Amino acid sequence: MQRRKIILNLFAIAAVSLTATFAHAADKQLKVGTMSGPDAQIWSVVTRVAAREGLNVKVIEFNDYVQPNAALDAGDLDANGFQHQPFLDSQIRQRGYKIVNVGLTYVSPMGFYSKKLKSLKDLPEGAKVGIQNDPSNGNRALLLLQKYGVIKLKPGVGTNGVNATPLDVAENPKKIKLVELDAAQLPRSLDDLDAASINTDYAVKAGLQPTKDAIAIEDLKGPYANLIAVRAQDRDKPWVKKLVAAYESDEVRKYIDTQFKGAIIPAF
Repeated sequence: MQRRKIILNLFAIAAVSLTATFAHAADKQLKVGTMSGPDAQIWSVVTRVAAREGLNVKVIEFNDYVQPNAALDAGDLDANGFQHQPFLDSQIRQRGYKIVNVGLTYVSPMGFYSKKLKSLKDLPEGAKVGIQNDPSNGNRALLLLQKYGVIKLKPGVGTNGVNATPLDVAENPKKIKLVELDAAQLPRSLDDLDAASINTDYAVKAGLQPTKDAIAIEDLKGPYANLIAVRAQDRDKPWVKKLVAAYESDEVRKYIDTQFKGAIIPAF
């Protein structure tokens, strides 16, 4: 009898321990890094959808493109959502991160903006043109300048994983001066530049509407859809699937469509 009582007590303890373990897993707070501005606004909707599926998501906002991947790799974040695949690929090559893409979020076309000009065709001789100083987005800016006939790049650069730099400009008829700046600085530098390429998140924060204010803009279809990234070791965990599903919900799609009116387009 005594032995049976001991066994029952052990089962009871095990059951309580197992219940506590599941409760802890359900209550675990997932930290997701993103950029302040449109990204953070969208993720605030995602957190509400995720909560209904039992996920406790906390959004951590950043103001530069380097820290979210560094924090994810270090284990300070569980996921991030702010970048496109070419940028992630360049970060992995440079820093050795073991980070993977688990789902697409939206497309935000890069554009050129100016307080002085209405078209890139109006660039004067020797114009100062700002572009991003990170390899991936700087490459996008140079490709856009080439698309609009401002420059011509050397053959074989700018695509297929080979990022173009200002050193790869083969033809520059107007002798424009390319000014490389941190992406966050470009909107603030428009007074000092003839034109600047600006990522959509920074453009929106600066009060610019890409489809209305850009004097040149990328095609909406391309390799630059933003994504959700996690550490490679976490890619098959159940919470990852739930987090991606929350982002891909109809509620989030409707929010993007109504809030950003074409400046940001769902990629799912």
